[in-house]
Amino acid sequence: MTVPVLQGSDILLAEPRGFCAGVDRAIEIVERALTKFGSPIYVRHEIVHNTFVVEDLKSKGAIFIEELDDVPPGATLVFSAHGVSKAIQNEAEIRGFHIFDATCPLVSKVHVEIAKLHKEGFEFIMIGHKGHPEVEGTMGQLDSGIHLVEDVADVAKIQPLQTQKLALVTQTTLSMDDASEIASAVKARFPSVHSPKQQDICYATQNRQDAVKVMSSQVDIVIVVGSPTSSNSNRLREVAEKLGTVSYMVDSAEELEAHWFEGRPRVGLTAGASAPDVLVQAVISRLKAMGAVSVRTMDGVLETIKFPLPKGLKMDA
Repeated sequence: MTVPVLQGSDILLAEPRGFCAGVDRAIEIVERALTKFGSPIYVRHEIVHNTFVVEDLKSKGAIFIEELDDVPPGATLVFSAHGVSKAIQNEAEIRGFHIFDATCPLVSKVHVEIAKLHKEGFEFIMIGHKGHPEVEGTMGQLDSGIHLVEDVADVAKIQPLQTQKLALVTQTTLSMDDASEIASAVKARFPSVHSPKQQDICYATQNRQDAVKVMSSQVDIVIVVGSPTSSNSNRLREVAEKLGTVSYMVDSAEELEAHWFEGRPRVGLTAGASAPDVLVQAVISRLKAMGAVSVRTMDGVLETIKFPLPKGLKMDA
């Protein structure tokens, strides 16, 4: 008889993990719109970057699109949690769609800061990943004067028109350590750069990364539940890896490979901010089938933040 690869092993569950307030709000906006207005509800881009969530909402009547041409006249349209450019926003309004904006309020905060400083004559340096919808939405708040840097090397290449009024903004789902290193390079080149009053990296991203940092030294392997397109989930895996702990990211329990755990009996488990708890529980069940016997939740930050829904989605009594 084959001995289970995790026979007698413990699972250490990160705290906090999984859904954040912005993701909760975005999903609830789509579900309430479906309940109140009926299907189909059109959503520009994946509401959040998680395969399970998107497929679940599709089954309820949500249709995910990238181009506004794919939305019929008079339809209800939801903007994803990542935010959209001014051009998309304006075009959607001109076309007369019934719009609900599920942009995470912490992303909207960055947009508001850009609008305010732009009026004062500022140019911007944005730390982020090219092509990510949040970055496209944030950079699309302006027609020009916003420069993207993905790494320290990019900082030397950018050529703002002036350096007296430069402001720094950041994609909300980055690695804090990476963003800090790039920000330091920006400040070294442009000493007078204006930094946000509060860092742009969101509380949930920070809390989940902090939990992985604490967890990594206590385990032999870290499993991150999250989809490949999820920036914050990818960062969690990288955080563990940089601390020298073997780490894998899985979209579902079926992706777990038994050989990952050979000689690694202490398993750490976390989930990105867009990954639902049902997936975490499925991974725990699979790990138990591999021989793990106990689950212990680590001490961590208790998140109590809740963001209000847009007007027009209150359910009728």
